[in-house]
Amino acid sequence: MSRRRVLFLCTGNSARSQMAEAIVNTYRGERWQAFSAGTRPTGYVHPLARRALEEIGIHHQGESKSADRYRDSDFDLVVTVCDEAAEECPIWLGKGKRVHVGFPDPARAEGTEEERLAVFRRVRDAIRERILPLLDEMP
Repeated sequence: MSRRRVLFLCTGNSARSQMAEAIVNTYRGERWQAFSAGTRPTGYVHPLARRALEEIGIHHQGESKSADRYRDSDFDLVVTVCDEAAEECPIWLGKGKRVHVGFPDPARAEGTEEERLAVFRRVRDAIRERILPLLDEMP
């Protein structure tokens, strides 16, 4: 059985889309192959995103990359994960059904490292709670 392909898009590709990619590949990797990209990639995966993933046993190296890399690729699903209220969500012009599931940008969190990590944890958990069922419901 071939795996379906999902692309997670956001602006910087350093936190939300990276966490979504890692979570899907870990928890649904038998059915889905996840990728992530950004319209303005930061060039790194946020250290607190990696730390939040490590806490649940996911060792994600990741790479912040441009959405242009996947422009000619076929996906079964393309999910934008930015929070529309706070930023402009990227538009995908390639192939694949498009849906939006927004999350606040944890990279914008302020405060101590522990306070910022708490925001990354909340977003990580919200991704698990919302994205995994979305994939499970796909025909």
